[in-house]
Amino acid sequence: MDASALMAFFEGQPGAVKVEEIINLAMEGKRELFMSVVNWGEVYYAVWRAHGQDAARRTSAEIAQLPIEIINADMDSTRLAAEIRASYKLPYADSFAASLARQRRAALATGDRDFESLEKAFEILWTTGVRGA
Repeated sequence: MDASALMAFFEGQPGAVKVEEIINLAMEGKRELFMSVVNWGEVYYAVWRAHGQDAARRTSAEIAQLPIEIINADMDSTRLAAEIRASYKLPYADSFAASLARQRRAALATGDRDFESLEKAFEILWTTGVRGA
C-alpha cells in the first residue's frame, strides 16, 4: 500500500471508499496488506505537516489498529527501490512501495499518478479514477 492510498482513507479524499473496501477485505482475512516503513513515514510526516504532531501521533496509533503489516526497509529492499527509482524515475519514497509490491508479488494500492509508469511491469490497484478505478 502506498502512502497516497492511506492518506486518502484518513483524509476522506477521492479513493477513500476503495481503500476502506481493501481494508475491510483484510479484516475479513481475504487480503494481506503491507506497507513499507518508508511510506508509513510519509503518512506520519504529511499528517504532522498539515495538522501537527498530536494528529500525527493519533494517526500512527490508528494505523497500528489496521490490518496493515509495516515492513522495515533492509538492504535488499532498498537496493530494489533504488533500481526501481532509476528505471522508472519514481520519487524515492514511492520506489519503496513498488519494491515491497515486487518482493511480495502483490498488487500496489495507490491513487498516485506517479505510478502510471509502472503499469506494464507491476499490478496496480488504482484507488482513484486514474485508470477507471
